[in-house]
Amino acid sequence: MNFNLNEEQNLIRDSIARFVSENYGFDQRNTVVVMDHGFSTEHWQQFAELGWLSIPFAEAHGGFGGGPVDTMLIMQEFGRGLVAEPYLPTVLLFGGLLQSGADAGLQDEYIPKIISGELQGAFAYLERQSRYEMTDIATTARQEGSNWILNGEKTVVLNGGAAQKLIVAARTSGEQFDRAGITLFLVDAGSNGFKSTVYRMTDGQEAANLTLSNVTAEAVIGTTGDGHALMAPIIDSACTAVCANALGAMEALNALTLEYCKTREQFGVAIGSFQALQHRMVDMFGACENVKSLLYRAVCSAQEGDDDARRSMLALKVMTGRAGRLIGGEAIQLHGGMGMTDELSVGFFVKRLMIINTLFGDADYHQQLFAKLVNDSVSDQSTQDAQAA
Repeated sequence: MNFNLNEEQNLIRDSIARFVSENYGFDQRNTVVVMDHGFSTEHWQQFAELGWLSIPFAEAHGGFGGGPVDTMLIMQEFGRGLVAEPYLPTVLLFGGLLQSGADAGLQDEYIPKIISGELQGAFAYLERQSRYEMTDIATTARQEGSNWILNGEKTVVLNGGAAQKLIVAARTSGEQFDRAGITLFLVDAGSNGFKSTVYRMTDGQEAANLTLSNVTAEAVIGTTGDGHALMAPIIDSACTAVCANALGAMEALNALTLEYCKTREQFGVAIGSFQALQHRMVDMFGACENVKSLLYRAVCSAQEGDDDARRSMLALKVMTGRAGRLIGGEAIQLHGGMGMTDELSVGFFVKRLMIINTLFGDADYHQQLFAKLVNDSVSDQSTQDAQAA
């Protein structure tokens, strides 16, 4: 695997790092997250002007034509500054689904608006009873003439309050847990019967619960009944992206903790001179490096389209959840009582890592998926060996 970045990727990383350094200090971020919808529209327009919103999109739509490595760099640098702007829900989820499944007309209409910063989007697929299972969908869609009418509820819709357009997963056939029969619909947030209840998550970012009562969809995204096949790879890519975001947060948290241990004195010496605390900081560093290694593996596998790309992603999500808990806990412990207050950025990084662990499924959930994938692979190989014999 080649881990060297090309010139364009270095420029992307450096430009974002510079923006975060200049605009996302601790006090600056605290000002941003209390704004309407939890982010700065001025920052979002800067993202558009700097070309960051165009990076995942094809050149045919005015995009940069970037891949998993480019997305990793963006999300990692955003993680270092706890950037609050909705890059994940608008660009990677909503925009990713449009690019993967929408017809040419919809792509031509909406993707340039995302790139220019005009359009906010969201993806609504989770429901109250579904926990992490994307196939557990009770929201229904029925056809009346040429229109599709949606009824149901969605929960924890990232950017659901600010989104002007949403892609909603609804069941058009089959039973509640079936993969087949799920369809994705484009919905306008101003539609009759559409209601959103907005709230802040633990890390200060905004989400919404949605109620759809006889809402008329604007269009079908992809093929009717085949929505799972469309959204599953987008969710997998988003999992890798949030793990990159977590890595940036872990690296920042490690740096803050190391600096604190070098300057905080107890018994007349810096606490970083105590061997027991040095061992704990080494554990933090090791956990961070483990995540970085798995992230590189997952991104390179996705870039090359390897057969084990999904397995790498699942392992990464498991490692990210567990490393985030270890690093966050140790950072708070080593900062002492101050680590529990809002006077330092430590607690905000820890809260972000907690939320990232739960996005798209926590570490335990992904470990179960990983075990099933490995067991199924072994079973298939055994069957093939038996048939060959």
